[in-house]
Amino acid sequence: MIRIITFEREYGAGGAIIAEKLAARLGWKLWDQQLTAEIARIVQGDQAAVQPFEERVDPLFYRLMKVFMRGSYERDLPVSNVEYLDSERLVSLMSRVIEGAAAEGNCVIVGRGAPYILRDRAEAFHVFIYATAEEKMRRLREMGKSEAEAQELLASIDAERAEFVKKYYSKDWPTRAFYHLMVNSKVGDEVVIGTILREVELLSGAV
Repeated sequence: MIRIITFEREYGAGGAIIAEKLAARLGWKLWDQQLTAEIARIVQGDQAAVQPFEERVDPLFYRLMKVFMRGSYERDLPVSNVEYLDSERLVSLMSRVIEGAAAEGNCVIVGRGAPYILRDRAEAFHVFIYATAEEKMRRLREMGKSEAEAQELLASIDAERAEFVKKYYSKDWPTRAFYHLMVNSKVGDEVVIGTILREVELLSGAV
């Protein structure tokens, strides 16, 4: 029985928005900005344990975490809560939060390396959302991004995500073998959601 659906997505392909719609359709918990909030809550509750890492921040990791901690609509979120953590501690913390969410079940988890962290869980279904360059530009313009800003983000964010996964999970991004379904969002959000639900049903009998 599938109880967890993870989403990875190309920047601008609408994966986070589709994940939000899918979670609402299923009545499942969405873990996107909530993942960031939970990590921040844990860090804020234990400042004494965090401070020793202050001078050992990995600048590359901190930059990449800004990318991975963007919320449902791909906007930057404050990450001051994690600025004193080094890479190993933060990866461990993120894995712990994702494992906890998965243990609760009936959830949709967006990004943060979830397919890599949960790859051995039989009850998890992994989705990758991609799109054509034209479709991604259309979605970004609808979000209010300028042409120049959209072009810069499209050129950098996915490369940084790939770098993150390679550095901390020793895998290529995306590792196609990890996904049950890879779908082009150009067909429309509702078609994508319907496709996911049909594939999940075929795999598990029912959601």
